[in-house]
Amino acid sequence: MYRFLLTSRWWGINVFVLLAIPFCVFMGSWQLSRFQARVDSSHQATRQVQADRTETARPLAELLPVDQATSGRQTTATGRYGKQLLVPDRQLDGKNGFYVLTLLRTDDGRALPVVRGWLPGRPDAAKAPAAPTGEVTVTGSLQASETPGDNGVSAQGGLPSGQTAAISAASLVNLVPYPVYDAWITLDKADSGMTAVPATAPANTGLDLKAFQNLGYTGEWFVFAGFVVFMWFRLLRREVEFARDAELGLVPENEDGGGGGGEVGGEDADRSRSSYDADSTPVR
Repeated sequence: MYRFLLTSRWWGINVFVLLAIPFCVFMGSWQLSRFQARVDSSHQATRQVQADRTETARPLAELLPVDQATSGRQTTATGRYGKQLLVPDRQLDGKNGFYVLTLLRTDDGRALPVVRGWLPGRPDAAKAPAAPTGEVTVTGSLQASETPGDNGVSAQGGLPSGQTAAISAASLVNLVPYPVYDAWITLDKADSGMTAVPATAPANTGLDLKAFQNLGYTGEWFVFAGFVVFMWFRLLRREVEFARDAELGLVPENEDGGGGGGEVGGEDADRSRSSYDADSTPVR
């Protein structure tokens, strides 16, 4: 009944199944490990952000360029406030509002973007408190430049004068006549009338879309493994049914021992031909 399993065709099918199932399981396990690593990284980043709030602030130059190790660290810088901009469509505690961003001109000629606080509602320059005058020293959490369209950062263009969608050197260099640091800070204590903006975890350390893509790929690979097993049993069942039909004379056995399901048996064919000859014999 199962001698068809020894045919060359079924040898190929069996080898494919034996290779495909472990491969799918391996790839699914690997994607699951990637998701777990992102979960662990997210938890570590959250703990690091909380720990950074209590550490001693270090000079800005010691923490640049910003990476996963320095993002969120406490830093300090000295300079004079210059141009002020608003960053619309920023949420805090479930409410929509805007950041008040002021550029701090440092002694080396570059400007450091400083988020002085958050205000609810639509962007309105009249609501934003004026920046302190004279030389000031600011302390806050260091953050990497934002990428428009990523992590909830708006990629909207054509904003009114005095607004910017992303806090990044690439965006701000077009709005001010002096070089800008490829980083920004959010003050630990917001200026009067505003709410402090909490620091965020470094990029690629949270449960973002990429993390859930890994989880989705995990499910897909395990589904593929189950589908391979299902199709193997389905093909096996079909061949067994053909073999049984052949033993009963319902279909002829092919060379591989499986069912072809094409023509009628020999005796039926002979009877059909005899009937045709009888019917077609001319009457004299």
